[in-house]
Amino acid sequence: VQLQASGGGLVQTGDSLRLSCAAAGRTFSNYYMGWFRQAPGKEREFVASISRSGGSSSYADSVKGRFAISRDNAKKTADLQMNSLKPEDTAVYYCAAKFTRDHSADYAYTDGNVYAYWGQGTLVTVSS
Repeated sequence: VQLQASGGGLVQTGDSLRLSCAAAGRTFSNYYMGWFRQAPGKEREFVASISRSGGSSSYADSVKGRFAISRDNAKKTADLQMNSLKPEDTAVYYCAAKFTRDHSADYAYTDGNVYAYWGQGTLVTVSS
């Protein structure tokens, strides 16, 4: 699957932004989806993830209550709604996908190492 992230930009503290990840390729509902970010000089970190059906999601503590992940399997998109943005949210945001043939499970994976497919990243800059 090929992933294309979009929606980044320059915003002010307290603003909102919506990132979108568009997938091209196989049946989107066979993929677990996640969003990760990497700030300058820091390692990549988990932000949010969502299960195949969208029934389960997980968030990093730093974004709980401010960010919301969603997906539309028909449109093959996974979005990240970011509210109440802070300067520390400044980073390049990446969407990622994990393929599965096991439809008996429906997890929201938080470990970036399980994701085999990555988008190119979109830059989010939050000014103070």
